[in-house]
Amino acid sequence: MVKCYSDAAYDTMEHSMDFNKALILGIESSCDDTAASILEINSKGSKIKSSIVHNQFNLHKEYGGVVPEIAARAHAELIDVVVEKSLKEANVVMGDISAIGVTAGPGLIGGVLSGLMFAKGLSVSTNKPLIGVNHLAGHALTPRLTNKVSFPYLVLLVSGGHCQFLIVHNYNRYERLGGTIDDAPGEAFDKAARLLGLQQPGGPAVEEAAKTGDAERFNFPRPLLNQEGCDFSFSGLKTALMRKRNELIENQDGLFEKDVCDLSASFQQAMHDVIVEKSIRAIDLYAKITNTNPTFSIAGGVAANKKIRHSLKNICKSKKLEFLAPPLELCTDNAAIIAYAAAERFLHGDYDDTTLSARPRWPLDNQKPAILGSGKRGSKA
Repeated sequence: MVKCYSDAAYDTMEHSMDFNKALILGIESSCDDTAASILEINSKGSKIKSSIVHNQFNLHKEYGGVVPEIAARAHAELIDVVVEKSLKEANVVMGDISAIGVTAGPGLIGGVLSGLMFAKGLSVSTNKPLIGVNHLAGHALTPRLTNKVSFPYLVLLVSGGHCQFLIVHNYNRYERLGGTIDDAPGEAFDKAARLLGLQQPGGPAVEEAAKTGDAERFNFPRPLLNQEGCDFSFSGLKTALMRKRNELIENQDGLFEKDVCDLSASFQQAMHDVIVEKSIRAIDLYAKITNTNPTFSIAGGVAANKKIRHSLKNICKSKKLEFLAPPLELCTDNAAIIAYAAAERFLHGDYDDTTLSARPRWPLDNQKPAILGSGKRGSKA
């Protein structure tokens, strides 16, 4: 079992209902991972009692990416199975569950609907409270699940469909400092892998190929690096990679293994440089806004990239900040983070009903206009 702790009394328990222990069922189906988890919360903290994730990689690999219709059908067929497995592993039954948390967006609408409709039916049939969770909030609140982090803190949410800096003021209040205006890093890695003939998901494949590559062989652009602010753009980087690949193929009648490794290393280095520089700016901006030294955390699938993690950790060390990166199993899509985000709302008695709708787009910061650009999970902010 994985033990996870947050602040004493979660910073909110004194304002919420009295209880000794609660069990939250989390359900996640926003993309191509069907997941369920049981999270126990009490006056001392939280504990992940089970976390089941069923990946659909084999269903999509021949298409070079996630096919929404196939993903939705697989979710519908698997959700009851993963929920049953999560209950069995946690050694509990539905009657023990205190509330049901489910991803209500953003994501591929068919997948979100599959999970949401199942959760609604389960809620009605068992008379358990229903809590709709913003998938991004699940990632953004992960530092509170895994570490003793108080509000506020700064998080870089960097994944397959999203990339943004967020000040997490509270469980339901987020302030965006910047985000991507087109492709997210995870999307860019996936597209780079397809261009280079590497496997999906692209992030780990490109990172592995880059280990033996020359990161200085190709001078790829660092988009928006010379512009003020914390916004990102990765579409041009992907295009530059495609052009260089095509040039090599034309000039030498093919692409060799060394070319693939060098292209991967150069691409990853460009991505790394942009993320690191923008993170420095976001940390400085956060300090001005809050007048405090923040905890800086990364979350989402790209947070698993060792090169990026290492550099961000060194930046925080030089600025005397606490740096947090979730365990790898909590970086990618899973239901434990959804259960925790639901738990934060549960502590406030903040529930939904059966009118809860699936949302393909759902920005965490609804005070600022949405950033232009849309990826596999919808709006980047």
